[in-house]
Amino acid sequence: MYEGVVQDLIDELGRLPGVGPKSAQRIAFHLLQAEPADVQRLAQVLIEVKAKVQFCAICFNVSSEEQCRICRDPRRDPTVLCVVEEYKDVVAIERTREFKGRYHVLGGAISPIDGVGPDQLRIRELMGRLSDAQIAEVILATDPNLEGEATATYLTRQLSPLGLRVTRLASGLPVGGDLEYADEVTLGRAFAGRQTAG
Repeated sequence: MYEGVVQDLIDELGRLPGVGPKSAQRIAFHLLQAEPADVQRLAQVLIEVKAKVQFCAICFNVSSEEQCRICRDPRRDPTVLCVVEEYKDVVAIERTREFKGRYHVLGGAISPIDGVGPDQLRIRELMGRLSDAQIAEVILATDPNLEGEATATYLTRQLSPLGLRVTRLASGLPVGGDLEYADEVTLGRAFAGRQTAG
């Protein structure tokens, strides 16, 4: 291994999702060879993003203000609410240009193995939002994997007494996949062909 701060940099980069040991080493050496001004700019952006970015007070999407641009947009359909696991899923769905409603970001999925139960997610906040009489349909857009299916099943049971239309994204998404990696056409078709959950 390398000495001192170089190894510390490689170790820290290796903690990022999707960055293995070789990628971490490659990034570290790229940074070592970069101009000091470029590295300074990167460091400043990292500090700023931690200081300025917050989560929307309504939907929990990433925002630079108290409310995200989607929640502030009066053109969005307030009667349809799309429930997703993570804020990166909002970006994937927005790329399709198929959905014109609003979102609710749970902050993860139910995963007993990882110690994540319903209480660790923003389900309580979701139920509070659903007391708004405007919402007529809830689309469960959780990932088509074991954790996403468990979360959708749990939410369907919680939402069914409310008399809302509860739908799930249609087929076309690969089982075991993540929404953020789905292409726009596949995700768009899944949205267009969504079905009643349950």
